[in-house]
Amino acid sequence: MNFESLWKAAKKDGFGVPKNDHAPTANASEPYATRNPLSVNVQFTSEAKPKFLHQQDTITNTQPKNNVQVDCAEIDPGRVVVNESATTNELHTSIKSDVRHVSERDSSSAPLRNRNAATTGLPKHDEYSPGLPAKDDNVNRNDVEGSDSDDDVPHQGRPRHVTERRKMQNSVFSAWLANRSEKVTKDEVKQAIQSADDELLSMRSLMSKQESQVIISDPREYQMELFERAKNENIIAVLDTGSGKTLIAVLLLRHILDKELEDRAAGKKPRISFFLVDSVTLVFQQFAVLECNLSQKLDRFCGDMNPEQFPKETWTKHFTTNMGIVCTAEILYQCLMRSFISMEQINLLIFDEAHHTKKNHPYAKIIKEHYLSASPERRPKIFGMTASPADAKTDVVQAATELETLLHSKIATAANLTVLQSATNRPKEQVILYDRIPCTDKTKLYEELKSRYEDVECFKKLFLAAEYTSRDLGDWCADKLWSFALVMEQGNVMERKLERKWSARKEARPVQELDQQLLRLREAQDFVRDWSFMAPEDSNMSAKVLCLQQLLAQYFERPTDAKCIIFVERRYTARVLQDLFSRIGSKHLRIGLLIGAKRGEAGDIKLSFRQQVLTMMKFKTGELNCLFATSVAEEGLDIPDCNIIVRFDLFKTMIQYIQSRGRARHKNSHFFLLVEKDNAEHVERVREVREAETILRQFCGLLPPDRLLKGNDWDIEDALAKERNHRTFIEPTTGAKLTYSNSLTVLSHFVSSLPHDNETVLQTTYTMGMENRQFVCEVNLPSISPVTYAKGLPYASKSIAKRSAAFQACLLLRKGQYLDEHLLPIYHKVLPAMRNAHLALAGKKGNTYDMRVKPNFWEKGRGTTPDKLYLTVIRLEKPEVAERPCRPIGILTRLPMPSFPRFPIHLGTDRTSDVACLTLSKPLDVTLDNLVTALTTFTYRVYDDLFNKTYENEPGLISYLLAPILDTSEFSASALPESVIDWDLLKMVQSNIELVWTPKMLYKELEDKFLVDKWDGGRRFWSQGVLPGLKPMDPVPEDAAPAKHMENILGYTNSLWKKSRMNQDYWDLNQPVVLAQKILHRRNLLDEWETDPSVKTRAYVLPQVLRISVLPTPVAFMCYLFPAIIWRIDAYLVALDVGDLLGLRLHPDLALEAVTKDSDNTEEHRNEQIHVQRGMGKNYERLEFIGDCFLKMATSISLYAQNPVDDEFESHVKRMLMICNKNLFNHAINKWKLYEYVRTQAFNRRDWYPLMPKQTKGKGFNKEAEAKKHHLNDKSIADVCEALIGAALLSSSDLEGGQLDQAVKAVTLFVDNDDHRAEKWDDYYRLYAIPAYQIAEATASQIDMAKRVEAEGHDYHFKHPRLLRSAFSHSSQPFSFEKVPNYQRLEFLGDALLDHACIDFIYHSHPDRDPQWLTEHKMAMVSNKFLGALCVKLGFHKHLRANHSSLLHQITEYVTEIEAAEQESQGARDYWTTTKNPPKCLPDMVEAYIGAIFVDSEFNIDQVMRFFSEHIRWFFEDMSIYDTFANHHPTTFLSNLLANDLGCTNYRLMSGELPSLLPGDTSAPRIAAAVLIHGEVVAEGTSSSSRYAKIKAAKNAVDVLQGLAPFEFRKKYGCDCHEAEGIANSDGNGDGGKTVVDTAI
Repeated sequence: MNFESLWKAAKKDGFGVPKNDHAPTANASEPYATRNPLSVNVQFTSEAKPKFLHQQDTITNTQPKNNVQVDCAEIDPGRVVVNESATTNELHTSIKSDVRHVSERDSSSAPLRNRNAATTGLPKHDEYSPGLPAKDDNVNRNDVEGSDSDDDVPHQGRPRHVTERRKMQNSVFSAWLANRSEKVTKDEVKQAIQSADDELLSMRSLMSKQESQVIISDPREYQMELFERAKNENIIAVLDTGSGKTLIAVLLLRHILDKELEDRAAGKKPRISFFLVDSVTLVFQQFAVLECNLSQKLDRFCGDMNPEQFPKETWTKHFTTNMGIVCTAEILYQCLMRSFISMEQINLLIFDEAHHTKKNHPYAKIIKEHYLSASPERRPKIFGMTASPADAKTDVVQAATELETLLHSKIATAANLTVLQSATNRPKEQVILYDRIPCTDKTKLYEELKSRYEDVECFKKLFLAAEYTSRDLGDWCADKLWSFALVMEQGNVMERKLERKWSARKEARPVQELDQQLLRLREAQDFVRDWSFMAPEDSNMSAKVLCLQQLLAQYFERPTDAKCIIFVERRYTARVLQDLFSRIGSKHLRIGLLIGAKRGEAGDIKLSFRQQVLTMMKFKTGELNCLFATSVAEEGLDIPDCNIIVRFDLFKTMIQYIQSRGRARHKNSHFFLLVEKDNAEHVERVREVREAETILRQFCGLLPPDRLLKGNDWDIEDALAKERNHRTFIEPTTGAKLTYSNSLTVLSHFVSSLPHDNETVLQTTYTMGMENRQFVCEVNLPSISPVTYAKGLPYASKSIAKRSAAFQACLLLRKGQYLDEHLLPIYHKVLPAMRNAHLALAGKKGNTYDMRVKPNFWEKGRGTTPDKLYLTVIRLEKPEVAERPCRPIGILTRLPMPSFPRFPIHLGTDRTSDVACLTLSKPLDVTLDNLVTALTTFTYRVYDDLFNKTYENEPGLISYLLAPILDTSEFSASALPESVIDWDLLKMVQSNIELVWTPKMLYKELEDKFLVDKWDGGRRFWSQGVLPGLKPMDPVPEDAAPAKHMENILGYTNSLWKKSRMNQDYWDLNQPVVLAQKILHRRNLLDEWETDPSVKTRAYVLPQVLRISVLPTPVAFMCYLFPAIIWRIDAYLVALDVGDLLGLRLHPDLALEAVTKDSDNTEEHRNEQIHVQRGMGKNYERLEFIGDCFLKMATSISLYAQNPVDDEFESHVKRMLMICNKNLFNHAINKWKLYEYVRTQAFNRRDWYPLMPKQTKGKGFNKEAEAKKHHLNDKSIADVCEALIGAALLSSSDLEGGQLDQAVKAVTLFVDNDDHRAEKWDDYYRLYAIPAYQIAEATASQIDMAKRVEAEGHDYHFKHPRLLRSAFSHSSQPFSFEKVPNYQRLEFLGDALLDHACIDFIYHSHPDRDPQWLTEHKMAMVSNKFLGALCVKLGFHKHLRANHSSLLHQITEYVTEIEAAEQESQGARDYWTTTKNPPKCLPDMVEAYIGAIFVDSEFNIDQVMRFFSEHIRWFFEDMSIYDTFANHHPTTFLSNLLANDLGCTNYRLMSGELPSLLPGDTSAPRIAAAVLIHGEVVAEGTSSSSRYAKIKAAKNAVDVLQGLAPFEFRKKYGCDCHEAEGIANSDGNGDGGKTVVDTAI
């Protein structure tokens, strides 16, 4: 019977109408229900049951008010409760809100959409179509529209979803962080400070680390006596060092603050107390004491904090929020002068070391200019402290009287000096005589240098110092001084001083003059370097030194807790003696150096305040026990009690004598005075100070406590008489006061604030002249100043005349309003406005966007019938791996297809072949012989037979046509399309819809045919041959693939309803039974899958019942592969559309990789991937990695080129604004709409179809096309921008012109910033504003450095040697020395260039490594540790020019260590990993050098790559040796430990911000990090940055976890990850061992 007859018969019998009682009910036992995670058990409990449910309907489309019972394993039973009265709509809403992480099998957005009855378990409506048979209740659910289903093949596993887990982790961490913030205690503050590295602490924290004692608890009698006097009057407490003057000040301050609180409570205006000190040292030291002993809020300020930059509002805030302030006197003086505060607002002034109150000291200026001018009743109380009122050779009584007069206070001391002496440990004072030193002041080295270099001006002071040292210390020390001054780090200092003096000259001098002087200096340096120095012996040491050696040998003969300070007059003496006694001293002598911060002459070095404090901390803990010190140790520093004080050089004043003696406060301490025999001057000096001290004690002791300061008013007037004729200006609006004494400071501050570039030296020049025998000064300001000249009044004194000129200049500036009402400059250093901008994007924040499914390529020419078509041949590279023969297929398009790379297609277990696409260059003329019709017929036949789709016959609306290709040998792109198309097959398909079986058909004709079930489009078969022994009514053999009807072979083959199926009148019962293979539908062949041997595919079918396709099986088989192939081609074309949009020529594979995001958290390289889309190919991670690096380099180059006056910080901020994710995201969204092109979905069986005419049959029939949407995180879109830059970079290698031009253009497109407008690489140098310093005439020294560096093996010749000088100039080197900037800008540039070179190497040499591995191993290449070692290996460290003595010492120590490590390594390339970290300047030099050669070569990147190849590549040719270096990074190590060793995937490392712990660091964030394992915090860490907090937390977690056996770990933390993994891999939902382990670090 024919088709029409069958249809009519079926309709007549009524088989097409299903009945209600036959409506199926899905239950959990049905195979399809168990496969689908959304299958629900739905029972309609009302009487009126629905007849059917449309396939496109969701549950909400069922009839209303039908109660539903739901059983869904994927719904949280703790949250969803559906009662009997719940309506369908209510149920759907509930389910929709609680379904967790359901894996979608396709792109449908409705979570419960009834895609087909088989997968939802719901009854499905039977559709009536002309020419189609009706079906009964037993029809296979893979009906005519079910051919899109993949259910015949077990689904491959997906990594399990972690969204809910992450929500839980976020909740746990937030709660922990909140709780952690509440538990910050003072003990934690103290612990944080104590445990911190001293080198990393701020000065406040460093001082806080020293234990300040509570001194207020047990005052002595004399202290209480002086405190009571201080409460009632202004006094100056004169007490010995160590006798507790500070305690009296603390008692008085507490008393004043208590009284202030009462006054405020009574409604009086608030006032504040000031504790004034003379040095920065004392600011921190005294503040630490006050903070420990007082509960009121206090603060401290010193010049290092740049308080001169504070506006009035800032000071007002400090004065309001604090009750007391510790500061240097100059700071208070500036505040008073600028009228930020008035004397009436102060209730107490404490003057520490009050003997400094004289002349123009800030102590004196505060009193003279501000205290005395205040009304007496509102003046603050004064309390002064000193060991002696006299600090110079002067009459003690007169000095005491002057001090009382200036401070408006009475000197007071303990009434009973005996009590005072008993309260303090007075040392035993001893004079040690040493033999008279003979007058030999010339060593052999001295004589040689004198004869050669006596004319060198900078050596004059050295010769004098050498003479003195030779006389005082001996020949060895004298020669050593030359070594310190010329050979060691001071040699470079002398060069720089010489250059600075030459540069500072006003008159123009030829550079050759400087070159000659430097040449002579270097000759002397070489001479001393080559000199053979003698060993220290008694014969070359002076009697004075031998005396000290004998003394120290006695006290440090054995291990001891004794502490000793040796006072010397000169810094170079201290340094030489330190070096000497480190050689000849006892092994129990641990020597240190304590000298001042100002640089001196003749081999002097300096110690910063920080270094002084660190030295004192080591001295206090016993790490050092003997200090060679200058006068800096006499007052100020908090020095522990000492046993031994030695005055190697005698004191000059009484206060030096008293203060140095006061350092010996330990019991049984000794104070030794070294006195030369028969030296009358020494004897007289000792006698004078002892006598002066006696007079002072007697004077103070005889002062009556109730005396009046008679005559003080007269005395102060006399003291001020000289200043009466000096002009004063008081600002009427604020009261700010300009005087001669402060005018120099005000003018200097103004000049320093003038806006200027790095090459401008701001210098104020004072010129002195004479008028009428008096001095007149003229001041010239820099040319950029609005006032450039002023002239002062004539005065007899030069210093007063100079101040008069400065005063006049300040008046002019104020008149022009260049100084504001507080005498502050109107110019301020403007920090980058966006320096603190929040530029990061939340990784999880995102939106739903439109997504392009089809490329623009298919729209070009669509709608018109083509006259020519271009053929692209698609074939398998390895057709032999297919399960059956296949032939190439062709796509005919209106325009030639671009060239596509080969890509893999997976045909089963270990059966993979690349797909090759070849577009023929010549088009096919389709206007002849009606070729379009033939090709259209073939195309439609493919879609009908294979995919059960038919369309209206409108060829002009088809995107592309298909054509069979002859299975011939290889052919080239130049082949004619007519020669490769199988025209015979086209004609056959055009002539025959199908091959109809008849009884006359030979058995052979039934072999190797493609068979289609006409009634169920989901069933198709490959025929193998006839089985003569079987008949249609025979039972179905047991080995047959399952089917819905298994009663006999006829029913097995037939999908019709039962009556139609079994009507023997319709079917030929003698027809042969054909053995066939059932075709399993799997469309996503882009993903790896494994053949399941348990799935039966053997089938027994009848040819009459099925359609025998006219398509040969090799063609049909290739057409089955076509959906996956065209899906990938579409993806390539969409990706290329991005290139067209941006004007970039991208390789298709790179373009697609750049826009592929295959999971919801692709950008999280170490996290478990969420909702992974399989078979998408490479995602954007690697391209983002290299694109991010190029983005950094490109913007760095542009900023360097276009902004020559920007410092490194400004450049960093500008770069951050360009490359930040927020900027990239905004432009990608608003300007380019990149979200449309991002590929986030894997192969979709409904979206691969081409743009076609209206569909007339098959799934999707009568459906409106919906716009595709997808969700993208903001950061993902920014990452795609960087990946596209990477794609443009890698695509450039095959393009004509500059290899980097495409990437440069891409950067410009995405940053869209005026600081980067380059369109090609050459634009960078064209935009470069060459600074004047670079092209200025180089000195001989600079040229010589360039030659030496080149000769040392660096094959690059500098055209501009000053660039190299800049690259090797440390930030401590002032610009004024040589008019050359330091290396910071070049280092900023070189850092980015080096990053690019390293990443380019590691990216291409490790093509299969993921970004996390690349990042971790790149860290080794650019680490400071490696670059520091490289700097030494290249010899760069020898050329560093730094004005920083301790830095040079650190470099020397590091060089010794790294050279030893290299020597012992026996050629190992990773020797540098075993040493300590280098000084930061060494890696900076390498980066700056790279920047310098890049700039000098006119921005030639090849020079950078050459440097990398010659000097860096060798170390990293085998990256495996750095696996340990990378894996030992704590977070990586923890990740490997948990994932690999312990088998846990449920962990996470998180961080958040806490309040700062360290005092004074409130401006810096404090970050806490925690490691969560199965929702439990197991370790934590805190730091100032998220990165280091996570490192600490990871280290702590490793300490907790390391050593645990897996079973112990599982038991302790309730870990069941290994069980879940085992279940996933055993039930078919795993990934065949390929699942990526969650490494959420």
